[in-house]
Amino acid sequence: MDSLRSSAAEALSVWFIFMQTSILSFEGQKVHGVEEIGRKLAQLPFDQCRHFVSTVDCQPSPFAGGILVFVSGNLQLPGEEHLLKFSQMFQLVPTQQGSFFVQNDIFRLNYG
Repeated sequence: MDSLRSSAAEALSVWFIFMQTSILSFEGQKVHGVEEIGRKLAQLPFDQCRHFVSTVDCQPSPFAGGILVFVSGNLQLPGEEHLLKFSQMFQLVPTQQGSFFVQNDIFRLNYG
């Protein structure tokens, strides 16, 4: 039951952090808007991966009050012994309601 609640909460959270103008690039595959991003994120085994964040760097973005965020670290996939390096960049843009949404999100595994 907890996993069902967790899955529902995660699916619902997409509606609060992404907008119709949002773009997600995940390993080179681009998806646009809340529905497509939600479908893509639902396919990924986030609940089974372990993430280890190494660095977080932030800068102001060209959007008034926006923030550009770069994250690097390692993740471990289920059943895998070795860690994989990852990088993620996302741009937070303020809303009229005083919160933020993700306008752009780029995620890549770093091989080599």
